[in-house]
Amino acid sequence: MQSLNSLTRAEKLRMMDALWDDLTHDIEPFQSPAWHEDVLRDTQQRVAKGEVETLDWEKAKQLLRNQLK
Repeated sequence: MQSLNSLTRAEKLRMMDALWDDLTHDIEPFQSPAWHEDVLRDTQQRVAKGEVETLDWEKAKQLLRNQLK
């Protein structure tokens, strides 16, 4: 098996595309763990109470990029 580090960006993107295509054609539905519903419900309640700051996607991406530098 080839190391990911030895692949070009184009090769990695082709692999990602092939994986995504395969996953989206999977006939078996994916079941989220039961705790996901609890976490989502808790987050919705915190947002409704104003306890959570929300960000638009562009700002969130920039913050994440800054943290990873």
